[in-house]
Amino acid sequence: MEGRTDWFRNPHNQGPVGIFLTAVKMDISKVSLGAAQFPELPNFEQGKVRESYSLPDGRRVMVATDRQSAFDQVLASVPFKGQVLNQTARFWFEQTVDICPNHVISYPDPNVIIARGLLMLPVEMVVRDYITGSTETSIWPMYERGERVLYGIEFSDGLKKNQKLPETILTPTTKAAQGDHDAPITPEGIVAQGLLSQTQWEELAQISLAIFARGREVAAKNGLILVDTKYEFGLDENGVITLADEVHTPDSSRYWLASSYEQRLAEGKEPESLDKEFLRLWIAGRCDPYKDPIPEIPEETIREFSDKYIALYETVTGQKFVRPDVDQSVAERVRANVAAALPEYFS
Repeated sequence: MEGRTDWFRNPHNQGPVGIFLTAVKMDISKVSLGAAQFPELPNFEQGKVRESYSLPDGRRVMVATDRQSAFDQVLASVPFKGQVLNQTARFWFEQTVDICPNHVISYPDPNVIIARGLLMLPVEMVVRDYITGSTETSIWPMYERGERVLYGIEFSDGLKKNQKLPETILTPTTKAAQGDHDAPITPEGIVAQGLLSQTQWEELAQISLAIFARGREVAAKNGLILVDTKYEFGLDENGVITLADEVHTPDSSRYWLASSYEQRLAEGKEPESLDKEFLRLWIAGRCDPYKDPIPEIPEETIREFSDKYIALYETVTGQKFVRPDVDQSVAERVRANVAAALPEYFS
């Protein structure tokens, strides 16, 4: 079985988020989707994680690859990650459609959505319940530097990392171009700069807090803490605010295990997480990711990261993660399913 390695962990073998590695061997190239470029489709765009195509009729094809980004860089390819992201987002889109309409039209493949094209709003809505984080726009690094007014919100002295905030807060950022950094901004600044009208800001704030409350409730039932998240919104053809991109995925959200949170907080330890903060902390412990070259990530670390994504999906949704058929590569499957959904482009 040359060129193969063990990749599976079954969370259900040790409770909802256990860490039991099973001895299944498979070709890594078949289960990893590093890119999804289809010359038959028009208007290709490549993001950090997703490939997208804008069709002339206003639809948008979005493919979640297995590329992993952090600190505004693409760092690695994590097997199964794109499928986890897409299917976790699907779960939450369906759980929150009564709060806000979303852009999804269909799901032709586990890694793909076909969505409505939107006029995207130039602000990311970041919602937080805890003071934590490691990036430049996170509130803990700002607070640790001595800042006490963050995103226009005044914080008291004496807070410690990973502590629950007195109330849920909004810390919006402007959207950065790929390779640049998102920038903190206040609600007043958003309106003053003309990024949103006052009415749009108020509506986005209300929707964001409502979606977060739904996520927090569902996560708690499954033994998780939804710590913080970010949302992106756009306007549809009628000017209706519409939820876009992804929702409550391990890329856009931070999740902690509720069962060990209090004890680990008391001991000054980082919470047990099921999100990409695991990789952020691994990197930040070895370099300054904004100044230094990021070291090569060991295979075992990537493997553990993949397991965390799968564990998160199964814990949050209560659904078993269906792994790809090893007889067909993920890339081949995605292409076949996209072609079947859009035969006019592939005939």
